[in-house]
Amino acid sequence: MDDTTESYGVAAGELKQFIERYERLEVEKKEIADQQKEVMAEAKGRGYDTKVLRKVIALRKREPDDIAEEEAVLEMYKSAMGMA
Repeated sequence: MDDTTESYGVAAGELKQFIERYERLEVEKKEIADQQKEVMAEAKGRGYDTKVLRKVIALRKREPDDIAEEEAVLEMYKSAMGMA
């Protein structure tokens, strides 16, 4: 076996490890998504509005200053449209 064949074998082994790790993460991601769906289904069953829950979750990920700025602009636009 020459050096090229040996290095190809090493690279192929490393490539296989990356692919297998990625595939395991894909499985875990699907399992987590399924668990999230179950949580939302349970919340909906208890009478919560899941659309609003998702909005609250999204807001919790953002900076308070960004939220305040967006809300201020929204109020300005609503006022301009006669909706306030």
